[in-house]
Amino acid sequence: QVQLVESGGGLAQPGGSLRLSCAASGFTFRSNAMSWVRQAPGKGPEWVPGVNSDGSDTYYVDSVKGRFTISRDNAKNTVYLQMNSLKPEDTALYYCAKGSSGIVVPNGDDHWGQGTQVTVSS
Repeated sequence: QVQLVESGGGLAQPGGSLRLSCAASGFTFRSNAMSWVRQAPGKGPEWVPGVNSDGSDTYYVDSVKGRFTISRDNAKNTVYLQMNSLKPEDTALYYCAKGSSGIVVPNGDDHWGQGTQVTVSS
């Protein structure tokens, strides 16, 4: 079965950085796009960045462009999210998500992990 295990969340100060990781198993990782979805308290889920199956194409929502970078290592079945210049509004539970195909389709994910909490506060 598909398993997505996130790690790397925590507390960061505004302007700081965090790096999230997601270890994937139970499917052919190199065949699927991967994404990160976040959900802030009291709000609906927000699809944030996505990367295609071979890592050559990425997509970001405007609110994180220039600050977040998604990448993947198909040899390690792992996807990463480097978050820089963090803002309090980035506070959310961050989920790793498996795309239903090899191309990036915003909100086109069919499995999510359990999530890792990111809190940005001074």
